[in-house]
Amino acid sequence: MSTAAAGRRADLIDPATIASLGHIEIVARWVVDGFLTGLHRSPRKGFSVEFAEHRPYQPGDELRHIDWKIAARAERWVIKQYEEETNLRATIVLDVSRSMDWRGDDSRLTKLAYAERVVAALALLLLRQRDAVGLIRFDDRIRSALPPRARSGQWRRIVTALEDPGAGLESRANEALEEAARLIPRRGMVVLISDLLMDSEDVIRHVKSLRHAGHQVVVLHILDPSERELPTAVGGANEALLVDPESGIELPATMAEVRDAYRATVERALREWHESLTSLGASYEVVTTDAPFGVPLRRAFAVRQRLP
Repeated sequence: MSTAAAGRRADLIDPATIASLGHIEIVARWVVDGFLTGLHRSPRKGFSVEFAEHRPYQPGDELRHIDWKIAARAERWVIKQYEEETNLRATIVLDVSRSMDWRGDDSRLTKLAYAERVVAALALLLLRQRDAVGLIRFDDRIRSALPPRARSGQWRRIVTALEDPGAGLESRANEALEEAARLIPRRGMVVLISDLLMDSEDVIRHVKSLRHAGHQVVVLHILDPSERELPTAVGGANEALLVDPESGIELPATMAEVRDAYRATVERALREWHESLTSLGASYEVVTTDAPFGVPLRRAFAVRQRLP
């Protein structure tokens, strides 16, 4: 692909720029269309496990697959098609707590707005591959729980759920990850999207349980660039008031004094998350909200492609 062509791909454009051009569903379609450029995969359909859709009867089709209820009611013959057993079942687990609804600069998306567009694009991408996709939204409790489906209306249900309110004070991933495991009875994939401002022991314990059950686990650690590297000044001043959006704890600080210690603390936390999760066989990726949407999609989709 030429440089000029790559520049037109929505999945490579600045996320705030493309997000300003339309609603979530419009942005997600643009991003996925760009991401799938050059990717040629044919969806597979069979006659097993879970209903997918109808298609017109064709000579040679087995009569046992005819939907006789529709034949009797509408006087037309259609064939039931089902998802193949080898198709992936995925659940996306999205953190919608108050800390996610934050940005360090007005020119960027909030962490939650960025993550919601990643969810919509990833769900559409997987559905186009004939995978079943579900969604769990959580803060201090589960806000939404859509079981994985591969039907045509599933993406609209996911996008609609993203519009529901959340923003509870705390992030409690344990119930959400337990629900994800319940929604996927056989081996599949769980994608956790969060800023991970929560108890790491709970997350690691539940990821370990998911991996023990045979699930692929992808953790997308969403950060605003200002969280990883404190700005040199806040409002032109060297004094700052650091506030935890979930606990409300306030800490006055002199930027010059805390910048190096803050950077070291953040990098240590990221390193600990990486070591703990990858040691379990999970995929872990730090994604900043100024990164093109193709970055987290590439990581999550790469794991999906590794599944047999």
